[in-house]
Amino acid sequence: MFRKMRRNKQQLSDQECVELLKQEPRGVLALLGDDGYPYTVPMDFFYDEGKLYFHCAKEGHKIDAIKKCGKASFCVMDKGFRRQDEWALNIKSVVAFGRIRLVEDRKETMARVRQLGNKYNPSPEAVEKELERTADIVQCLEFQIEHMTGKLVNES
Repeated sequence: MFRKMRRNKQQLSDQECVELLKQEPRGVLALLGDDGYPYTVPMDFFYDEGKLYFHCAKEGHKIDAIKKCGKASFCVMDKGFRRQDEWALNIKSVVAFGRIRLVEDRKETMARVRQLGNKYNPSPEAVEKELERTADIVQCLEFQIEHMTGKLVNES
């Protein structure tokens, strides 16, 4: 169903892919948007046992797209590095394919949004303060990874 990576000598292991998903703060979520156009949006996220979690508002383009089609992809890349005496940037990236859904259970939503907040906020108290303010308007999204590939690309 999913294509194999053409340049497999540059392929990252599954463990390297997971590490990148755990480390990086943002990626780009791709959905099928209005009139069949791709809709991509940068998202904060966290990885947990084969799933990615996001938060957003309860309405908007993203929610409409998910309700129409649950297939999605998500791309993450690191900042890259340069080898000594080389101009080219070496970048690790991961592309995940899967199904995305709205988390409808309120208790699960709060637990996942709390986990997401803990990844980005300086303290648990800051997370709780933000949840008090936004709990009624936040939507959690769950992305079940069905396939992912990672690659180390050299720009030269």
